[in-house]
Amino acid sequence: MKSALILALLGCVALPASAATLNGQAAYGDWRSDGPGVVRHITPADIPDRGASPIGVAPPSLAPRPAGAEIKTLPGFTVSAFATKLEGPRLLRLAPNGDIFVSEGETGKVLVLRAPDGAATAAQVETFAEGLDRPFGIAFYPLGPNPRWVYVANTNSVIRYPYRNGDLKPRGPAETIVAQLTVSKSDHWTRDIVFSPDGRRMFVSVGSSSNVAENMPKKTPDETHAWQAGHALGAAWDKEVGRADVMVGDPDGKNMHVYAAGIRNCVGMAIHPVTHDLWCSTNERDLLGDDLPPDYVTRVHEGGFYGWPWYYIGDHQDYRHANERPDLADKITVPDVLIQPHSAPLQMTFYNARGPAAFPAEYRGDAFVALHGSWNRGKRTGYKVVRVMLKNGVPTGEYEDFMTGFVIDGRSVWGRPVGVAAAHDGALLVADDGGDVIWRVAYAPH
Repeated sequence: MKSALILALLGCVALPASAATLNGQAAYGDWRSDGPGVVRHITPADIPDRGASPIGVAPPSLAPRPAGAEIKTLPGFTVSAFATKLEGPRLLRLAPNGDIFVSEGETGKVLVLRAPDGAATAAQVETFAEGLDRPFGIAFYPLGPNPRWVYVANTNSVIRYPYRNGDLKPRGPAETIVAQLTVSKSDHWTRDIVFSPDGRRMFVSVGSSSNVAENMPKKTPDETHAWQAGHALGAAWDKEVGRADVMVGDPDGKNMHVYAAGIRNCVGMAIHPVTHDLWCSTNERDLLGDDLPPDYVTRVHEGGFYGWPWYYIGDHQDYRHANERPDLADKITVPDVLIQPHSAPLQMTFYNARGPAAFPAEYRGDAFVALHGSWNRGKRTGYKVVRVMLKNGVPTGEYEDFMTGFVIDGRSVWGRPVGVAAAHDGALLVADDGGDVIWRVAYAPH
C-alpha cells in the first residue's frame, strides 16, 4: 500500500477507491490521483512555504468527449444525462414543486426544467426569464411549500419575479430589490443568494474585483485605523469596497451590510438544514504557486474576517501585502475544509433528500461541492464533484472524491462541474458547463 501511494503521488498510477485518507502533502496531488472514494484531509499546518511549488498557468483546452470516456462514481450509483444541449448551465435550484431552475450566465437566461419524480431525463425545458445581466444565484421566497417570489442575483443587482408553484413564466415584471451591489465591475461576477431559515435575512455573496487587491492604494497606520473604525472587520477599500464578502439584509433589499469579510470569492452558499449555519464554497487567490493557497468550503460566522487580501488560511501573510495589516493577524477565522489549491469550488448543496433514487442514509447532512477545475496550476486539479463530510453538523475537515472522469490528460478536459442540487426523487443533479449537460446521479444498488 505504501509503495502504491508513493507512485500515485508521482503521477504514475491512480489511487484505488479503497485507499486510506490522504493527509498533509499527500492530499494535494492532481487529477491523476483522483478517484471515487479517495478521501483528502488538508490542514493549515500542511500549507507549504511560498516558493515550494512552481507558479503554473495552464488554462484547459475544452475538447469533445472522447470515445469511451466515462464518468466515474462509487459502486451502487449510476450516472446519466438528464438534460443536454444547454448553453453554459450554471447554478441549479429546486422549486418546492420539484421543478429545476437553472441559471445560464453567458446567455442571460434562467431556465425551468420539469420532469416527473424518478424520470431519467427532463421532459420539458422552458425559458423562465431572459435579458438578464449574468445571472447566477436563484432563491425562492418565502421559504416553504408556497413561495410568492423567485429571486435572481445578477452580477450587480438582485431582482425578484412574482411566482407560484408550477409557473413556467413569471406572473409579472421583475422588481429590483438591490439596485447596485458593487461600484466596480471587474473580475469575479457570480453572485449567490440564500435566505435564513426564519426568512428574515437575505444573504448575497460578492467576489473580489481583483486577484489580491494589487492596485489598492496603501494606507498609513492612522488612515487604516480610521477606516477600520467605520467598516466591517478586515473590509478592503477603493475598488474593493463591498467586494470579497457576504452581504446580509432584509428580504426587501433594505439594510444591506457586510455579514463577513475577507472571503475572496464565495461562489456558492448554502444553509445547513439542521444547524442553520451559513456556508460558502470559496475560490482563493492565484499566482503564489501550484500548492498555494488551498481553496476552501467553510461555515461563515457573522462579523468574521477570513484573511483576503492580506492573509490566507489563518495568519499566513501574502507577501504582496507584507506588514500592511498586523492588526488583523490574530483576528482571522480559519476555514473549516481546505480543498486542493486552484480546484475552483463553485456551487455547494447539503444532501437531505429522500426518494426512490436517494443516497444511503450516511450521506444525509453532508455537502456536495462542484469543483470547476484549475487554470492557474501546472498540474490540473478539480473537474469533479466531492462530498464534504460532517459529523452532527460539524465538518471533519475531510472530503471525498465522488464524481470524476472529466479530465482527458494534462492539457484537455471534456467537462466542468458547476452546479449541484438534489432532485425530489433523491437523485443528485450536476450542471456541467463544459459539456452543456446536466447529469443525474442516482443510487440503485444491484
